[in-house]
Amino acid sequence: MKFPASLEQKFKQREADNALRKLSLPNDLIDFASNDYIGFAKNETIFQQSHQLLLNKNIKENGATGSRLLSGNHALYVDAEEYISNFHKSESALIFNSGYDANVGFFSSVPQRNDIILYDELCHASIRDGIQMSNAKSYKFAHNDLGNLETIIKKHQPTTDNQQPTTIYIATESVFSMDGDCPNLNELTTLSEKYNCYLIIDEAHALGVFGENGEGLIQSLGLQDKVFARIMTFGKGLGCHGAAILGSGKLKSYLVNFSRSFVYTTALSPHSVATILQSYKFLSDEKEALEKLKSNIVFFNQEKMRLGLKPIFVYSKSAIQCAIIPGNEKVKSIASQLQQKGFDIKPILSPTVPEGQERLRICLHSYNSENEISNLLELLATFVF
Repeated sequence: MKFPASLEQKFKQREADNALRKLSLPNDLIDFASNDYIGFAKNETIFQQSHQLLLNKNIKENGATGSRLLSGNHALYVDAEEYISNFHKSESALIFNSGYDANVGFFSSVPQRNDIILYDELCHASIRDGIQMSNAKSYKFAHNDLGNLETIIKKHQPTTDNQQPTTIYIATESVFSMDGDCPNLNELTTLSEKYNCYLIIDEAHALGVFGENGEGLIQSLGLQDKVFARIMTFGKGLGCHGAAILGSGKLKSYLVNFSRSFVYTTALSPHSVATILQSYKFLSDEKEALEKLKSNIVFFNQEKMRLGLKPIFVYSKSAIQCAIIPGNEKVKSIASQLQQKGFDIKPILSPTVPEGQERLRICLHSYNSENEISNLLELLATFVF
């Protein structure tokens, strides 16, 4: 079958860069690759409780049957959004089908023409894609550099009393998915308030990891009332699927009316929403897994120091630990050697990350043992030194 020459050329270039992506099947290697930080994705209790909830409510539908504005707004949505908003101390919560949908839906609809979006240069693709769909102007700031951010904010302040004030939105992540590092959120909220900006924080990799009950980094710092919108994604620490945007009741109503990724998509099935609700309820009770994850993060960092590996790792106190190994070919080779030794480690290649910043992305979990962590890092040391 014919295939466009321009697309064929892109394939050839990707192959030449040793960066062609392929789908792989699950394996039985020791998991240091998935985002299932506290093991909820494979938790049988959550699975059984979700099924029982559907039976108790006599819900037997396999699908939502339509968008939430037509026929898909089944009663479980009301229960789940109320529980989520209470859990996160937010005025409201609106569930989206995925974190990608939530970010695209927010940034494409909320910032208006003549508004300005300032975003961290390492923000997730879903944030950047939503910004591209927006009518607002956008500028990136240096990664976690609040001094650079303030300089850009000052450039867009009104210069005369008669000049119409510009609405400025600041977008960043509480835990960055490809580095595992965090901005100084206390200073960021202070800066946002100083210049009357609207702060949006993606907490995809903080939910289930930070806080006494896994509530995320913003809430664990008591900053939830200083953030205009939080995006909580369920496909990582919560082990299921979907996302919610937390904010005011007025923001929720606005998104229901104007967010295209919400309005024009079939809703999640009752089973998906039941799983979200039961996972949140289980989160409040599962202190042991949360503490074991935090302990593993501390132990991993101690082992990096012991083995002299600290210089090649991005600074991180999260569940995401990244060893910078420049070059697609080299990082793929080391990942392959680790896989052959029984460890599921994935290389992150350019262009997903900038050229020269290729890396091994190591995800820690509550179910990883200290022995597994030590063995992994000892092997890595033999391959890189």
